[in-house]
Amino acid sequence: MASSLPTPFFSDAHGSSYRLVEPGTFQMGDVTGKGNPNEQPACVVDITQPFFLGERNVTQAFWHDVMGENPSKFQEGWSAGLRPVENINMDDVSLFLDRLNQRDSEVMYLGLVGRWRLPSESEWEYASRAGTQGRWSFGNKDVELDEHGWHAGNSGGTTREVGLKKANPWGFFDMNGLVQEWCADHWVKSYADGRLQSPLVVNDVRKYVVRGGAWFTESDSTRCGARSFADRDKRSDGLGLRLVWEPLDNQPAPTN
Repeated sequence: MASSLPTPFFSDAHGSSYRLVEPGTFQMGDVTGKGNPNEQPACVVDITQPFFLGERNVTQAFWHDVMGENPSKFQEGWSAGLRPVENINMDDVSLFLDRLNQRDSEVMYLGLVGRWRLPSESEWEYASRAGTQGRWSFGNKDVELDEHGWHAGNSGGTTREVGLKKANPWGFFDMNGLVQEWCADHWVKSYADGRLQSPLVVNDVRKYVVRGGAWFTESDSTRCGARSFADRDKRSDGLGLRLVWEPLDNQPAPTN
């Protein structure tokens, strides 16, 4: 990701943009010994497959277009459609993805067909860190967080429109605050068994990883390495999602 060339991206019918995340290796978790025990031990993760990650969270307008309804708490005002959808549990997310993939089954982006899914926890942290290793991608000072994310100290007790703060070095917005984001991994309390790019799946576990902190959390919860969890049935006005799009292996044959 050190190339100076523009990162490939595409936009969908909603005007949402998805930016290529290239393969690489990073250290996941707490490397300082000062983080939460659930961020330890730090482990080296290989991101072997490229994927496209949404620059912003899924908005209320996007969700409503796919699902025909809007469960979000913060719907007031003319710009509410540009705020992140929230108040959604994992079953809601799974249904949303099913409907979106059915609708877009023959839609081509960059000449390819693909599928929509949640990021794995490893993919999320890799994109959030964006080649850095500090508390946040912009550094280690709490005083700089206001320029990059919405949290308890600056949100005014509500969500805000997506993309108002500065993007991280790889072009992703609101990865530190605004709403926590569902990941595809089941929750376990440490990295003792290491991590892969693919999500961790544990039988009979109902808790899933959520990442990024929210508009009501303190600054420490918005760090790139900070982890939390939610039961699959949990709905919260600070819990939303960000999409991954990945090309499918069985691409259609070229036509004359």
